[in-house]
Amino acid sequence: MIAKTGPDPRTVKALALDLDGTVLRPDNTLSGRTISVLKSCMDRGIQVIFCTGRAIAAAEPYRTAIGAEGPMVYYNGAEVVDMPAGIVLGSTLLDLDVADFCVDLARNRGIHFQVFFPAVPGETGEILMIEKDSPEAEIYRRHTGLQPVLGDLKKIIARGKLPGCLKGMFIAEPEVQDAIRPLLIERFGGRIYAARTYPLFLELMAAGVSKGTGLRAAMKNRGLDAAGVIALGDEENDLPLFEAAGFSAAPANAKETVRAAAGTIIGSNAEDGVAAYLEGLFLGQR
Repeated sequence: MIAKTGPDPRTVKALALDLDGTVLRPDNTLSGRTISVLKSCMDRGIQVIFCTGRAIAAAEPYRTAIGAEGPMVYYNGAEVVDMPAGIVLGSTLLDLDVADFCVDLARNRGIHFQVFFPAVPGETGEILMIEKDSPEAEIYRRHTGLQPVLGDLKKIIARGKLPGCLKGMFIAEPEVQDAIRPLLIERFGGRIYAARTYPLFLELMAAGVSKGTGLRAAMKNRGLDAAGVIALGDEENDLPLFEAAGFSAAPANAKETVRAAAGTIIGSNAEDGVAAYLEGLFLGQR
């Protein structure tokens, strides 16, 4: 349950941080100020838990920049991984028939769709696969730094070697997302969790997956109680994160529904709002 009063800094044990739109600046960088503040928090014994929709590789530069370790939440909660060891503590996969339907939908409507496949023992690690290069693929490449693999998604799915996928993603304008989202809900209902995680990103995960379930798993592995955790996020996929933590904060640039749900509104990500908030809370600065 979200507390609408501010946390007591003496009882805070961890920060559950969304990346894009929250702790990262609009140019997807982690500012020197934010790095310094997060390191100072860790020096005080406060744990930093990344809770992101990103793949491990796309979040790794930010984790290494601050030196955070321990269980982290990736793919919107579909995977919890102990870093830097890379040990998967838990994963929940999306059924391949869902991905197969999405491939057909994307082909028929000319929409970009991509799939994140888990690592297969004896083969390559986790991979991002697309069917063709496109402006949307380039947008994602620039946003995350991930280099996708080209391939026929339906053939990969039909091979039957994979138990499922970590998530699927449509990259399209909001009005296109609004048109296809009801089709997915009508077809698969309670089998999927769909969330808009960025203006152009509509992500699909298995039902039961969320940043909230991921954070709870990470907290259990870290020996943390919700009362000692502050969650910070800006998008609809961060609402379950707020529910899993004792306190919540949203930057001024967050969606209106997210700001309404947050216990505290802080400065925007363009203003290093997370850093300013943590400075005031823990370091006696404003």
